[in-house]
Amino acid sequence: MKLLLDTIYLLPAIGVSVKELPKDAPIKLISKGHQISISDISIFELSAKGAKHITTGTLPPERVTKGIAAIIYDERIETIPTHDSKLLLTAFKLRNMLTDFIDCLILSSAINRCDALITEDDDIQNLEKNNEFNELVTAINPKFKIQALTKTL
Repeated sequence: MKLLLDTIYLLPAIGVSVKELPKDAPIKLISKGHQISISDISIFELSAKGAKHITTGTLPPERVTKGIAAIIYDERIETIPTHDSKLLLTAFKLRNMLTDFIDCLILSSAINRCDALITEDDDIQNLEKNNEFNELVTAINPKFKIQALTKTL
């Protein structure tokens, strides 16, 4: 299955651990035969989160840059550009349903290019109860689904 990972699963690569999530989630998913994708906006989010930790002294800059490079240059991980017109148009429609435009870009990337979005975000997961969202997905990628990591591993 082609999966787009939300940014939270990439944080361990830059040295930020997330409680109750395995540090090696992308590797586990790849080993199960899944194709892994990320939105290029996730690289921005990793940089911003890393900068916050660098400023507070909890992470060295080298750790953040090495982690980001490891993700970008891993041939097993596809990076989807958010500047694609179709992705942007979908993200603009999603903005009526989600307040965070970065989440709109990530979700749009998944809907347009993958089979599923793997996320722990409650706002995104709750969209499956939204008729407008379901109509949008049906028009673009009817088999698309939103899943938490535990349902995928």
